[in-house]
Amino acid sequence: MELKDLIPIIHLCEHYSVETSFFDELHEEGLISITTLEQTSYLHQDRISDVEKMIRIHQELNINTEGIDAVFNLLQKIDSLQNELNKLHDRLRLYENDF
Repeated sequence: MELKDLIPIIHLCEHYSVETSFFDELHEEGLISITTLEQTSYLHQDRISDVEKMIRIHQELNINTEGIDAVFNLLQKIDSLQNELNKLHDRLRLYENDF
């Protein structure tokens, strides 16, 4: 993991107007992984879209981190089921085209 792929948590806090404790709570819930280098906490850039969803859930719906965990897991399950449904739909089209 390179430093260029990491974003300092303090920058994210400023950008999204959240406290660093919010990221600590997400980390404690196992929703994100925080990397600490030289007393600076970082988040990998690949997790930004997930964190943006979590921040919206927290700010717009006023849901705590335990609730975010439940909601986020349900959203991931919905995405997984939607992908599976699309694959099955595509397979069904293949069989329909054969007849």
